[in-house]
Amino acid sequence: MITTKGRYALRVMIDLAEHSGEKFVPLKDIAQRQMISKKYLEIIVKDLVKGKMVVGASGKGGGYRLARKPEEYPVGEIIELMEGTLATVACLENGALPCPRAEMCETLPLWKEYYQLVHDFLYSKNLSSLIGKKVDPVP
Repeated sequence: MITTKGRYALRVMIDLAEHSGEKFVPLKDIAQRQMISKKYLEIIVKDLVKGKMVVGASGKGGGYRLARKPEEYPVGEIIELMEGTLATVACLENGALPCPRAEMCETLPLWKEYYQLVHDFLYSKNLSSLIGKKVDPVP
């Protein structure tokens, strides 16, 4: 499950893609547009800066902007930065010790296929493909 941290990080990234260009966007503006607490966004943006997804500047004219072009951000990269691995089971995580049951595990093929579907889906979408995509309310 993707937590609010991952979902909000994606919303911040989309907001920056829509509003920054080359200028920095104040966090209070993002918080207001996205209706997310500025305090919570500070935590999220700190992780995005640490992960080199966004660049921050303080002082007059400060705020945040994308470190790359929107088309250079796979959604999966943003989600994994905020949430950790997309692996569905521990034995599929990078660096996991070989599972002694792997050879006889009847569920491993299912988990591998599921992981691959999720990974391929999220990495096939980039930030620029989400800009301006709003869902119509359900009647």
